[in-house]
Amino acid sequence: MGMSHAYGAPADKKEMHALIAAAVDMGITHFDTAEVYGSPDDPHDNERLVGAALAPYREKAVIATKFGVSFDMSLLKQGRSPIVTDARPEVIRSSVEGSLRRLGTDYIDLYYQHRVDPQIPVEEVAGVMEALIREGKIRHWGISEATEDDIRRAHAVCPLTAVQNRYSMMARGYEKLFPVLEELNIGFVAFSPFANGVLTGAYGKGDAFDAKNDMRARMPQFTSEAMEQNAELLTLLRSLAEEKGATSGQIALAWMLCKKPYIAPIPGTRKIVRLKENAGAADIALSAAEVAAIDEKLSDMPMSAVFGGSGS
Repeated sequence: MGMSHAYGAPADKKEMHALIAAAVDMGITHFDTAEVYGSPDDPHDNERLVGAALAPYREKAVIATKFGVSFDMSLLKQGRSPIVTDARPEVIRSSVEGSLRRLGTDYIDLYYQHRVDPQIPVEEVAGVMEALIREGKIRHWGISEATEDDIRRAHAVCPLTAVQNRYSMMARGYEKLFPVLEELNIGFVAFSPFANGVLTGAYGKGDAFDAKNDMRARMPQFTSEAMEQNAELLTLLRSLAEEKGATSGQIALAWMLCKKPYIAPIPGTRKIVRLKENAGAADIALSAAEVAAIDEKLSDMPMSAVFGGSGS
């Protein structure tokens, strides 16, 4: 997402192709995009970028994309979410054909409903997914930002492979879903595992973002007051990083990788140095006791509000 959407102007295509190729060389196989990851000038930019970059590696790559939302930024001026949901079957059919074309592929490995549409029963969406799997256009499906009720109802019609929800040390509310995911054998894909970058420790008081192109300018965790509120959390991360010979960001990823074997975080970056750093988190071992101790500290620690809500 961050290569094309919400974190400043879209990145240089040649550089991003090289970055994605480097990720494949490192053994990274899971690449996440969506039909709406783009700019007002080119709302579908990211799918084309990902498709072109992964074309030489298609058989090695698991490509995940999403349907079911569009953005109406005018709603922000009304104090409302800019996300507009639409999961009507005919819209899904149009979306999957567009995504296949932009990705330059015959099939999508993992196709998510980007947000649950309150107007369309999840069972109806699941029925469309079942048909798309039967037709060979998608291989697996998932839901993003789903509740236990959504998951159970959808899974009963067409088994889910993954649920992609916001999850980080600052947003742990969806841990309540872990029992049902284990019961139904569904993977958990964690988006915003760094709380949009705060947990890397790379930002401090006074850092500013482009209000037009960078959504961090509107996120509560990046205010000066929030940085003060999160000082104890960032200190904990630095301390653990020093103990493990790692970085703060690597600890934030290792904490969830070591918590459950079915959690797959999807950190984004535009920089090769950060790509290598993120990949290195897989080599950091935290015992169950260490993860539990971190959880206990997080539960008792003051934290600022975080974009999307803590969910706790």
